[in-house]
Amino acid sequence: MTQAALIIWFRRDLRLDDHPMLQAALRTGRPLIPVFILDPETESLGAAARWRLGLGVAQFAQTLQSVGSRLILRKGKAAEVLDALLAETGAAGVMWQRMYDPASTARDGAIKAHLRGRGLLADSHAGALLIEPWQVETGQGGPYRVYSPFWRAIAGRDFGAPVPAPKSLPAPAAWPESCDLADWRMGADMRRGAAIVAQYANVGAAAALARLDQFIAHKIDSYKEQRDFVGIDANSGLSENLAWGEIGPRRIWHAAEGPLQSGARGAEHFRKELVWREFAYHLMHHYPHILTRNWREEWDSFAWDGDGAQAEAWRRGMTGEPFVDAAMREVYVTGRMHNRARMIVASYLTKHLMTDWRIGANWFAQVLTDYDPASNAMGWQWVAGSGPDAAPYFRVFNPAGQAEKFDGDGAYRRRWIAEGQARPTPTSLQFFDAVPRTWGLSSDQRYPAPIVDLAAGRARALAAYSARGGEKIIDMTQ
Repeated sequence: MTQAALIIWFRRDLRLDDHPMLQAALRTGRPLIPVFILDPETESLGAAARWRLGLGVAQFAQTLQSVGSRLILRKGKAAEVLDALLAETGAAGVMWQRMYDPASTARDGAIKAHLRGRGLLADSHAGALLIEPWQVETGQGGPYRVYSPFWRAIAGRDFGAPVPAPKSLPAPAAWPESCDLADWRMGADMRRGAAIVAQYANVGAAAALARLDQFIAHKIDSYKEQRDFVGIDANSGLSENLAWGEIGPRRIWHAAEGPLQSGARGAEHFRKELVWREFAYHLMHHYPHILTRNWREEWDSFAWDGDGAQAEAWRRGMTGEPFVDAAMREVYVTGRMHNRARMIVASYLTKHLMTDWRIGANWFAQVLTDYDPASNAMGWQWVAGSGPDAAPYFRVFNPAGQAEKFDGDGAYRRRWIAEGQARPTPTSLQFFDAVPRTWGLSSDQRYPAPIVDLAAGRARALAAYSARGGEKIIDMTQ
Protein backbone atom coordinates (compact mmCIF):
# COMPACT_ATOMS: atom_id res chain seq x y z
CA MET A 1 0.00 0.00 0.00
CA THR A 2 1.24 3.44 -0.89
CA GLN A 3 -1.48 5.51 0.80
CA ALA A 4 -0.78 7.30 4.05
CA ALA A 5 -1.97 5.35 7.05
CA LEU A 6 -4.91 6.22 9.27
CA ILE A 7 -4.78 6.25 13.07
CA ILE A 8 -7.78 4.57 14.69
CA TRP A 9 -8.04 5.65 18.31
CA PHE A 10 -9.64 3.15 20.65
CA ARG A 11 -11.04 4.10 24.06
CA ARG A 12 -14.14 2.40 25.53
CA ASP A 13 -14.62 0.34 22.36
CA LEU A 14 -12.30 -2.61 22.72
CA ARG A 15 -13.74 -4.86 20.01
CA LEU A 16 -13.68 -5.54 16.28
CA ASP A 17 -17.24 -6.85 16.05
CA ASP A 18 -19.94 -4.43 14.85
CA HIS A 19 -17.72 -1.39 15.09
CA PRO A 20 -18.89 1.48 12.82
CA MET A 21 -15.66 3.46 13.20
CA LEU A 22 -13.57 0.46 12.23
CA GLN A 23 -15.78 -0.27 9.24
CA ALA A 24 -15.45 3.34 8.08
CA ALA A 25 -11.68 3.15 8.46
CA LEU A 26 -11.53 -0.06 6.43
CA ARG A 27 -13.54 1.54 3.63
CA THR A 28 -10.78 4.12 3.14
CA GLY A 29 -8.46 1.36 1.98
CA ARG A 30 -5.63 2.85 4.04
CA PRO A 31 -3.25 1.01 6.35
CA LEU A 32 -4.56 1.24 9.90
CA ILE A 33 -2.65 2.02 13.09
CA PRO A 34 -4.74 1.12 16.19
CA VAL A 35 -3.84 3.27 19.18
CA PHE A 36 -4.81 3.38 22.85
CA ILE A 37 -3.83 6.45 24.89
CA LEU A 38 -3.57 6.60 28.65
CA ASP A 39 -4.46 10.27 28.95
CA PRO A 40 -5.38 12.25 32.09
CA GLU A 41 -9.08 11.61 31.55
CA THR A 42 -8.48 7.86 31.46
CA GLU A 43 -6.05 7.92 34.37
CA SER A 44 -8.72 9.61 36.49
CA LEU A 45 -10.85 6.45 36.49
CA GLY A 46 -11.42 4.76 39.83
CA ALA A 47 -9.22 1.91 41.01
CA ALA A 48 -11.38 -1.02 39.86
CA ALA A 49 -12.38 0.56 36.56
CA ARG A 50 -8.80 1.45 35.65
CA TRP A 51 -7.63 -2.06 36.54
CA ARG A 52 -10.40 -3.67 34.50
CA LEU A 53 -9.68 -1.38 31.57
CA GLY A 54 -6.07 -2.54 31.68
CA LEU A 55 -7.19 -6.16 31.38
CA GLY A 56 -9.39 -5.21 28.45
CA VAL A 57 -6.58 -3.39 26.68
CA ALA A 58 -4.27 -6.39 27.09
CA GLN A 59 -6.88 -8.73 25.66
CA PHE A 60 -7.68 -6.38 22.80
CA ALA A 61 -4.00 -6.18 21.89
CA GLN A 62 -4.00 -9.96 21.51
CA THR A 63 -7.12 -9.81 19.38
CA LEU A 64 -5.49 -7.30 17.05
CA GLN A 65 -2.45 -9.53 16.69
CA SER A 66 -4.71 -12.37 15.56
CA VAL A 67 -5.88 -10.26 12.59
CA GLY A 68 -2.41 -9.14 11.55
CA SER A 69 -2.36 -5.85 13.41
CA ARG A 70 -1.15 -4.51 16.74
CA LEU A 71 -2.17 -1.98 19.40
CA ILE A 72 0.14 0.97 19.87
CA LEU A 73 0.14 2.23 23.46
CA ARG A 74 1.03 5.81 24.33
CA LYS A 75 0.70 7.93 27.47
CA GLY A 76 0.07 11.66 27.77
CA LYS A 77 -2.43 14.31 26.77
CA ALA A 78 -4.37 12.88 23.86
CA ALA A 79 -3.95 15.90 21.60
CA GLU A 80 -0.17 15.91 22.07
CA VAL A 81 0.13 12.14 21.66
CA LEU A 82 -1.87 12.17 18.45
CA ASP A 83 0.16 15.07 17.04
CA ALA A 84 3.33 13.13 17.77
CA LEU A 85 2.00 9.96 16.16
CA LEU A 86 0.86 11.85 13.08
CA ALA A 87 4.33 13.34 12.72
CA GLU A 88 6.05 9.98 13.24
CA THR A 89 3.87 8.01 10.86
CA GLY A 90 2.82 10.56 8.27
CA ALA A 91 -0.75 9.39 8.83
CA ALA A 92 -3.58 11.16 7.05
CA GLY A 93 -5.69 11.61 10.15
CA VAL A 94 -7.54 10.02 13.05
CA MET A 95 -10.86 8.26 13.55
CA TRP A 96 -12.53 7.34 16.84
CA GLN A 97 -15.80 6.18 18.37
CA ARG A 98 -17.69 8.89 20.24
CA MET A 99 -17.85 9.25 23.98
CA TYR A 100 -20.49 11.42 25.63
CA ASP A 101 -19.34 12.52 29.08
CA PRO A 102 -18.47 16.22 29.32
CA ALA A 103 -14.72 15.77 29.75
CA SER A 104 -14.47 13.45 26.75
CA THR A 105 -16.64 15.59 24.48
CA ALA A 106 -14.58 18.66 25.32
CA ARG A 107 -11.34 16.81 24.64
CA ASP A 108 -12.57 15.23 21.42
CA GLY A 109 -14.12 18.42 20.10
CA ALA A 110 -10.88 20.33 20.58
CA ILE A 111 -8.88 17.55 18.90
CA LYS A 112 -11.25 17.41 15.93
CA ALA A 113 -11.08 21.17 15.42
CA HIS A 114 -7.29 21.15 15.74
CA LEU A 115 -6.71 18.34 13.26
CA ARG A 116 -9.18 19.64 10.70
CA GLY A 117 -7.56 23.03 11.02
CA ARG A 118 -4.35 21.37 9.88
CA GLY A 119 -6.12 19.85 6.90
CA LEU A 120 -6.09 16.35 8.37
CA LEU A 121 -8.91 13.84 8.53
CA ALA A 122 -10.64 13.81 11.93
CA ASP A 123 -13.88 11.86 12.17
CA SER A 124 -15.91 10.59 15.09
CA HIS A 125 -18.40 7.75 14.76
CA ALA A 126 -21.33 6.15 16.54
CA GLY A 127 -21.12 2.69 18.06
CA ALA A 128 -21.41 3.06 21.81
CA LEU A 129 -25.21 3.45 21.67
CA LEU A 130 -28.13 2.20 19.64
CA ILE A 131 -29.01 5.76 18.71
CA GLU A 132 -27.23 9.06 19.20
CA PRO A 133 -28.65 11.21 22.03
CA TRP A 134 -29.50 14.09 19.71
CA GLN A 135 -31.46 11.83 17.33
CA VAL A 136 -34.37 11.34 19.73
CA GLU A 137 -36.76 14.22 20.47
CA THR A 138 -40.13 14.64 22.08
CA GLY A 139 -43.12 15.63 19.98
CA GLN A 140 -42.57 19.21 21.08
CA GLY A 141 -38.87 19.06 20.31
CA GLY A 142 -36.11 18.79 22.88
CA PRO A 143 -34.86 15.88 24.99
CA TYR A 144 -36.89 13.35 26.92
CA ARG A 145 -36.98 13.62 30.70
CA VAL A 146 -38.99 10.45 31.42
CA TYR A 147 -38.02 6.89 30.50
CA SER A 148 -41.34 5.37 29.36
CA PRO A 149 -41.97 7.73 26.43
CA PHE A 150 -38.27 7.52 25.57
CA TRP A 151 -38.64 3.75 25.30
CA ARG A 152 -41.73 4.07 23.13
CA ALA A 153 -39.96 6.54 20.87
CA ILE A 154 -37.19 4.13 19.90
CA ALA A 155 -38.55 0.62 20.60
CA GLY A 156 -39.80 0.11 17.06
CA ARG A 157 -36.82 1.55 15.23
CA ASP A 158 -34.62 -0.49 12.96
CA PHE A 159 -31.03 -0.15 14.13
CA GLY A 160 -29.67 -2.32 11.35
CA ALA A 161 -27.93 -5.65 11.49
CA PRO A 162 -24.61 -5.89 13.32
CA VAL A 163 -21.50 -6.21 11.15
CA PRO A 164 -19.14 -9.12 11.89
CA ALA A 165 -15.54 -8.52 12.86
CA PRO A 166 -13.07 -8.29 9.97
CA LYS A 167 -10.75 -11.23 9.40
CA SER A 168 -7.73 -8.98 8.94
CA LEU A 169 -6.65 -5.36 9.21
CA PRO A 170 -4.27 -3.68 6.74
CA ALA A 171 -0.97 -2.92 8.46
CA PRO A 172 1.40 0.01 7.82
CA ALA A 173 4.83 -0.55 6.31
CA ALA A 174 6.41 0.35 9.65
CA TRP A 175 4.96 0.45 13.13
CA PRO A 176 5.60 3.31 15.58
CA GLU A 177 7.01 2.49 18.98
CA SER A 178 4.68 1.46 21.77
CA CYS A 179 4.71 1.72 25.55
CA ASP A 180 4.70 -1.42 27.67
CA LEU A 181 1.30 -1.86 29.31
CA ALA A 182 2.90 -3.31 32.45
CA ASP A 183 4.78 -0.07 33.03
CA TRP A 184 1.49 1.77 33.44
CA ARG A 185 0.54 -0.31 36.52
CA MET A 186 -3.15 0.27 35.87
CA GLY A 187 -4.12 -2.05 38.70
CA ALA A 188 -1.80 -0.63 41.34
CA ASP A 189 -4.58 0.93 43.40
CA MET A 190 -6.41 -2.41 43.60
CA ARG A 191 -3.57 -3.82 45.70
CA ARG A 192 -4.36 -7.29 47.02
CA GLY A 193 -7.98 -7.04 45.87
CA ALA A 194 -6.93 -7.49 42.24
CA ALA A 195 -6.19 -11.19 42.67
CA ILE A 196 -9.64 -11.79 44.15
CA VAL A 197 -11.65 -9.75 41.65
CA ALA A 198 -9.72 -11.23 38.71
CA GLN A 199 -11.41 -14.56 39.40
CA TYR A 200 -14.76 -13.01 38.45
CA ALA A 201 -13.73 -10.88 35.47
CA ASN A 202 -15.06 -11.79 32.04
CA VAL A 203 -12.61 -10.03 29.77
CA GLY A 204 -12.69 -9.43 26.05
CA ALA A 205 -15.00 -9.52 23.07
CA ALA A 206 -14.96 -13.31 22.65
CA ALA A 207 -15.95 -13.78 26.29
CA ALA A 208 -18.69 -11.17 25.92
CA LEU A 209 -20.18 -12.85 22.86
CA ALA A 210 -20.08 -16.21 24.62
CA ARG A 211 -21.84 -14.71 27.64
CA LEU A 212 -24.52 -13.23 25.36
CA ASP A 213 -25.05 -16.58 23.63
CA GLN A 214 -25.41 -18.30 27.00
CA PHE A 215 -27.97 -15.78 28.17
CA ILE A 216 -30.06 -16.00 25.00
CA ALA A 217 -30.00 -19.79 25.04
CA HIS A 218 -30.79 -20.37 28.71
CA LYS A 219 -31.98 -17.26 30.56
CA ILE A 220 -33.87 -14.76 28.42
CA ASP A 221 -37.25 -16.47 28.67
CA SER A 222 -37.32 -16.24 32.48
CA TYR A 223 -35.43 -12.95 32.68
CA LYS A 224 -38.36 -10.71 33.59
CA GLU A 225 -39.59 -12.97 36.38
CA GLN A 226 -36.21 -13.79 37.90
CA ARG A 227 -34.00 -10.76 37.30
CA ASP A 228 -34.64 -9.20 40.74
CA PHE A 229 -33.88 -12.32 42.78
CA VAL A 230 -30.37 -11.73 44.01
CA GLY A 231 -29.57 -15.36 44.76
CA ILE A 232 -30.33 -16.52 41.20
CA ASP A 233 -27.96 -16.20 38.25
CA ALA A 234 -30.69 -14.82 35.98
CA ASN A 235 -29.07 -11.77 34.38
CA SER A 236 -26.84 -11.42 31.34
CA GLY A 237 -23.79 -10.09 33.20
CA LEU A 238 -22.93 -7.98 30.15
CA SER A 239 -22.62 -4.64 31.95
CA GLU A 240 -18.91 -5.26 32.44
CA ASN A 241 -18.35 -5.81 28.72
CA LEU A 242 -20.64 -2.99 27.64
CA ALA A 243 -18.76 -0.59 29.90
CA TRP A 244 -15.54 -1.14 27.97
CA GLY A 245 -17.08 -1.63 24.54
CA GLU A 246 -16.09 -5.28 24.33
CA ILE A 247 -19.57 -5.80 22.93
CA GLY A 248 -21.78 -3.29 21.18
CA PRO A 249 -25.40 -2.56 22.09
CA ARG A 250 -26.60 -3.30 18.55
CA ARG A 251 -25.22 -6.84 18.82
CA ILE A 252 -27.17 -7.33 22.04
CA TRP A 253 -30.38 -5.80 20.64
CA HIS A 254 -30.16 -8.00 17.56
CA ALA A 255 -29.57 -11.15 19.63
CA ALA A 256 -32.90 -10.61 21.40
CA GLU A 257 -34.85 -10.41 18.13
CA GLY A 258 -35.21 -14.16 17.63
CA PRO A 259 -36.43 -14.82 21.19
CA LEU A 260 -38.79 -11.85 20.93
CA GLN A 261 -40.36 -13.19 17.75
CA SER A 262 -40.66 -16.69 19.19
CA GLY A 263 -42.46 -15.41 22.28
CA ALA A 264 -39.72 -15.47 24.93
CA ARG A 265 -41.30 -13.80 27.96
CA GLY A 266 -38.24 -11.81 28.99
CA ALA A 267 -37.05 -10.60 25.59
CA GLU A 268 -38.80 -7.23 25.55
CA HIS A 269 -37.89 -6.50 29.15
CA PHE A 270 -34.26 -7.33 28.39
CA ARG A 271 -34.36 -4.80 25.57
CA LYS A 272 -35.94 -2.27 27.91
CA GLU A 273 -32.97 -2.58 30.24
CA LEU A 274 -30.63 -1.92 27.31
CA VAL A 275 -32.67 1.18 26.47
CA TRP A 276 -32.49 2.27 30.13
CA ARG A 277 -28.75 2.60 29.50
CA GLU A 278 -29.52 4.62 26.36
CA PHE A 279 -31.74 6.89 28.43
CA ALA A 280 -28.89 7.52 30.86
CA TYR A 281 -26.68 8.67 27.99
CA HIS A 282 -29.50 10.75 26.56
CA LEU A 283 -29.76 12.58 29.87
CA MET A 284 -26.01 12.96 30.30
CA HIS A 285 -25.69 14.48 26.83
CA HIS A 286 -28.51 16.98 27.29
CA TYR A 287 -28.02 17.59 31.04
CA PRO A 288 -24.31 16.99 31.73
CA HIS A 289 -24.67 18.38 35.25
CA ILE A 290 -26.37 15.08 36.18
CA LEU A 291 -22.89 13.65 36.84
CA THR A 292 -22.04 16.01 39.67
CA ARG A 293 -25.10 18.05 40.66
CA ASN A 294 -28.72 17.37 41.45
CA TRP A 295 -30.62 16.87 38.22
CA ARG A 296 -33.59 18.59 39.83
CA GLU A 297 -32.18 21.96 40.89
CA GLU A 298 -34.79 22.34 43.63
CA TRP A 299 -32.85 19.65 45.51
CA ASP A 300 -29.81 21.89 45.86
CA SER A 301 -31.11 23.17 49.18
CA PHE A 302 -31.83 19.71 50.59
CA ALA A 303 -29.90 19.04 53.81
CA TRP A 304 -28.00 15.89 52.93
CA ASP A 305 -25.55 14.62 55.54
CA GLY A 306 -21.92 14.61 54.51
CA ASP A 307 -19.31 11.89 54.83
CA GLY A 308 -18.69 10.38 58.24
CA ALA A 309 -18.65 7.25 60.37
CA GLN A 310 -21.98 5.94 59.09
CA ALA A 311 -20.99 6.35 55.45
CA GLU A 312 -17.70 4.61 56.24
CA ALA A 313 -19.56 1.67 57.79
CA TRP A 314 -21.63 1.51 54.60
CA ARG A 315 -18.50 1.52 52.44
CA ARG A 316 -16.99 -1.32 54.47
CA GLY A 317 -20.08 -3.52 54.41
CA MET A 318 -20.38 -3.22 58.18
CA THR A 319 -23.73 -1.48 58.71
CA GLY A 320 -25.29 -4.38 60.58
CA GLU A 321 -28.01 -4.60 57.92
CA PRO A 322 -27.37 -7.97 56.24
CA PHE A 323 -28.80 -7.28 52.78
CA VAL A 324 -26.89 -4.00 52.52
CA ASP A 325 -23.65 -5.50 53.79
CA ALA A 326 -23.94 -8.55 51.54
CA ALA A 327 -24.23 -6.30 48.51
CA MET A 328 -21.31 -4.11 49.50
CA ARG A 329 -19.17 -7.18 50.09
CA GLU A 330 -20.19 -8.65 46.74
CA VAL A 331 -18.62 -5.70 44.95
CA TYR A 332 -15.30 -6.07 46.78
CA VAL A 333 -15.06 -9.70 45.71
CA THR A 334 -16.47 -9.56 42.18
CA GLY A 335 -16.18 -5.93 41.11
CA ARG A 336 -19.90 -5.91 40.34
CA MET A 337 -23.18 -5.82 42.24
CA HIS A 338 -26.61 -7.21 41.43
CA ASN A 339 -28.86 -4.47 40.09
CA ARG A 340 -31.55 -4.97 42.74
CA ALA A 341 -28.86 -4.82 45.40
CA ARG A 342 -27.54 -1.54 43.95
CA MET A 343 -30.94 0.03 44.52
CA ILE A 344 -31.06 -1.26 48.09
CA VAL A 345 -27.61 0.01 49.12
CA ALA A 346 -28.24 3.35 47.43
CA SER A 347 -31.59 3.78 49.15
CA TYR A 348 -30.11 2.81 52.50
CA LEU A 349 -27.30 5.36 52.18
CA THR A 350 -29.45 8.23 50.92
CA LYS A 351 -32.64 7.52 52.90
CA HIS A 352 -31.89 5.65 56.12
CA LEU A 353 -28.53 7.41 56.55
CA MET A 354 -29.57 10.62 54.75
CA THR A 355 -26.14 10.79 53.12
CA ASP A 356 -25.49 12.80 49.96
CA TRP A 357 -25.91 10.58 46.89
CA ARG A 358 -22.60 11.85 45.48
CA ILE A 359 -20.70 10.09 48.26
CA GLY A 360 -22.19 6.80 47.15
CA ALA A 361 -21.79 7.52 43.45
CA ASN A 362 -18.13 8.40 43.94
CA TRP A 363 -17.54 5.17 45.85
CA PHE A 364 -19.16 3.10 43.12
CA ALA A 365 -16.81 4.85 40.68
CA GLN A 366 -13.91 3.47 42.72
CA VAL A 367 -15.05 -0.12 43.21
CA LEU A 368 -17.08 -1.15 40.14
CA THR A 369 -15.39 -2.90 37.24
CA ASP A 370 -18.46 -2.12 35.12
CA TYR A 371 -18.41 1.56 36.03
CA ASP A 372 -20.36 3.66 33.56
CA PRO A 373 -20.61 7.40 34.32
CA ALA A 374 -24.07 7.93 32.83
CA SER A 375 -25.74 4.87 34.33
CA ASN A 376 -24.06 5.41 37.69
CA ALA A 377 -25.20 9.02 38.03
CA MET A 378 -28.73 8.40 36.82
CA GLY A 379 -29.13 5.34 39.04
CA TRP A 380 -28.03 7.17 42.17
CA GLN A 381 -30.19 10.20 41.50
CA TRP A 382 -33.18 8.02 40.63
CA VAL A 383 -32.94 6.33 44.02
CA ALA A 384 -32.11 9.50 45.94
CA GLY A 385 -35.11 11.35 44.52
CA SER A 386 -33.12 14.18 42.96
CA GLY A 387 -33.09 12.70 39.48
CA PRO A 388 -35.45 12.02 36.57
CA ASP A 389 -38.56 10.00 37.29
CA ALA A 390 -42.04 9.58 35.92
CA ALA A 391 -43.73 10.04 39.28
CA PRO A 392 -43.20 12.79 41.91
CA TYR A 393 -42.75 10.60 44.95
CA PHE A 394 -39.77 9.23 46.80
CA ARG A 395 -38.94 5.62 47.36
CA VAL A 396 -37.81 4.29 50.70
CA PHE A 397 -36.62 0.73 50.22
CA ASN A 398 -36.75 -1.30 53.41
CA PRO A 399 -33.72 -3.63 53.14
CA ALA A 400 -35.25 -6.20 55.49
CA GLY A 401 -38.46 -6.33 53.47
CA GLN A 402 -36.51 -6.44 50.22
CA ALA A 403 -34.42 -9.33 51.56
CA GLU A 404 -37.54 -11.27 52.46
CA LYS A 405 -38.94 -10.77 48.97
CA PHE A 406 -35.84 -11.19 46.81
CA ASP A 407 -33.61 -13.39 49.01
CA GLY A 408 -36.21 -15.39 50.84
CA ASP A 409 -33.96 -18.37 51.47
CA GLY A 410 -31.03 -16.18 52.54
CA ALA A 411 -28.70 -17.64 49.92
CA TYR A 412 -27.36 -14.26 48.83
CA ARG A 413 -26.67 -13.11 52.37
CA ARG A 414 -24.92 -16.39 53.23
CA ARG A 415 -22.87 -16.12 50.07
CA TRP A 416 -21.34 -12.82 51.16
CA ILE A 417 -21.50 -12.59 54.97
CA ALA A 418 -19.21 -14.97 56.87
CA GLU A 419 -19.77 -13.86 60.46
CA GLY A 420 -22.10 -16.12 62.38
CA GLN A 421 -21.86 -19.05 59.98
CA ALA A 422 -20.44 -22.31 61.28
CA ARG A 423 -19.11 -23.00 57.80
CA PRO A 424 -18.72 -19.70 55.96
CA THR A 425 -18.92 -19.85 52.18
CA PRO A 426 -15.68 -19.37 50.24
CA THR A 427 -17.07 -16.21 48.65
CA SER A 428 -17.88 -14.68 52.04
CA LEU A 429 -14.31 -15.33 53.21
CA GLN A 430 -12.84 -13.78 50.07
CA PHE A 431 -14.19 -10.43 51.21
CA PHE A 432 -11.65 -10.32 54.03
CA ASP A 433 -8.83 -11.11 51.59
CA ALA A 434 -9.90 -8.38 49.19
CA VAL A 435 -10.43 -5.35 51.43
CA PRO A 436 -7.55 -3.17 52.68
CA ARG A 437 -5.63 -4.65 55.60
CA THR A 438 -5.85 -1.28 57.31
CA TRP A 439 -9.56 -1.89 57.87
CA GLY A 440 -8.63 -4.61 60.35
CA LEU A 441 -11.57 -6.85 59.42
CA SER A 442 -11.71 -10.56 60.17
CA SER A 443 -14.33 -13.29 59.77
CA ASP A 444 -13.72 -14.15 63.43
CA GLN A 445 -15.20 -10.85 64.55
CA ARG A 446 -18.77 -10.51 65.72
CA TYR A 447 -21.16 -9.23 63.08
CA PRO A 448 -21.92 -5.56 63.91
CA ALA A 449 -25.16 -4.34 65.41
CA PRO A 450 -27.23 -2.11 63.10
CA ILE A 451 -25.86 1.42 62.95
CA VAL A 452 -29.39 2.76 62.49
CA ASP A 453 -32.82 1.42 63.36
CA LEU A 454 -34.73 0.87 60.11
CA ALA A 455 -37.96 2.34 61.44
CA ALA A 456 -36.19 5.39 62.85
CA GLY A 457 -34.21 5.90 59.65
CA ARG A 458 -37.35 5.61 57.58
CA ALA A 459 -39.19 8.12 59.76
CA ARG A 460 -36.31 10.60 59.51
CA ALA A 461 -36.25 10.29 55.73
CA LEU A 462 -39.99 10.69 55.35
CA ALA A 463 -39.98 13.75 57.61
CA ALA A 464 -37.16 15.35 55.62
CA TYR A 465 -38.84 14.69 52.29
CA SER A 466 -42.22 15.91 53.50
CA ALA A 467 -40.63 19.08 54.86
CA ARG A 468 -39.12 19.98 51.51
CA GLY A 469 -42.40 20.32 49.64
CA GLY A 470 -45.10 17.94 50.75
CA GLU A 471 -44.75 15.52 47.84
CA LYS A 472 -46.44 12.17 48.07
CA ILE A 473 -44.24 9.64 49.86
CA ILE A 474 -44.02 5.90 49.33
CA ASP A 475 -42.37 3.50 51.74
CA MET A 476 -41.41 0.42 49.71
CA THR A 477 -41.23 -2.01 52.63
CA GLN A 478 -41.44 -4.96 50.28
